[in-house]
Order: sequence, then C-alpha cells, then structure tokens
Amino acid sequence: MTDVIVLNGGSSSGKSGIVRCLQAVLPDPWLALGTDMLVDAMPASMRASDAGIEFAPDGQVIVGPEFRTLEAAWIEGVAAMARAGARVIVDEVFLGGADSQERWQKALGGLPVLWVGVRCDSAVAAGREVARGDRVIGMAASQADAVHRGMVYDLEVDTAHAESMECARTIAAHVS
Repeated sequence: MTDVIVLNGGSSSGKSGIVRCLQAVLPDPWLALGTDMLVDAMPASMRASDAGIEFAPDGQVIVGPEFRTLEAAWIEGVAAMARAGARVIVDEVFLGGADSQERWQKALGGLPVLWVGVRCDSAVAAGREVARGDRVIGMAASQADAVHRGMVYDLEVDTAHAESMECARTIAAHVS
C-alpha cells in the first residue's frame, strides 16, 4: 500500500492543485505537506540570509547551510509521520535534482512511495506565475526543466495538457 506520494515540479507547475484534487479523490485521508510550508515556518530572517534561503530578483533560489539543516529535519519529520501511520502527499521542488531525491529516498527508506514528476511547459508556468502575483518572476521558467534533471519517477503528469483533477485521477490510479 502506498504511504507517501512525492510530487516534484517547478514553481507554478500545478502541484498544489493536484494535491487538493488528490485529497478529494483518494479514499483515505492524506496529509498535504510541502516545501512552501517549510519556508513559511522558518523565521523571516532566514528568508533573506546567505545561511537560509534567498529568492533572487531573477527567480533563482539560493539555499544555505542553515536551510539545509532545517530541511533535513523536515524531511525526517515527514518520514516519521508516514511511519506513524499518516498517509502523506509531499509537494516538492527538487532544486538539487537527483541529489534532492536521494535525500528523500534515504529518509523514506522502507516506505512504499509513489514518485511523480509534475511537468509543465515553462511558458505556461511563467504565465501562471504572473497571474498568481505571489512569486518572483522568472522562478517558474528557471525551474520548469531543472527540477527534473536526473530524476527517476514512477509516473509523470503534464499540467500544460491536463487539468489538476485529471492529473490527480491518473496518480490515484497508481496508488495501491
């Protein structure tokens, strides 16, 4: 039985919409946890620090050692929740590509995980980014392909060609 679904995709790729739809279509309750929650939980001082996380004017995201320390604790905490019986959907942006996936794989070792790539054409994601108004312009385009480099997925969906609910149903069909 799948205990964890990890969705990886760039900013404005549609992951959060898919997560909400998954929670609606999956028969059991699933917790939705993601990197935005981690960043929001950090002190404001870490969101503008070389040691924390910085969002450059061009959309680049730069993470420092204090961020990595808290991220490691976050990942272990999410894995602990899954081991304690919670079913979890992780909404992630693997800025480090395969290295990011390896950190999660290590923490989730022994748990049944469905790895899902959420793809979206960079132009479509950039348009969503502008419409949202809460992201640094350029982030979506810079992440659209980069987050998928070196990744190994069980399944991929493309939100430029399918609505969130259709993507969620595709993913749900692979959850046992």
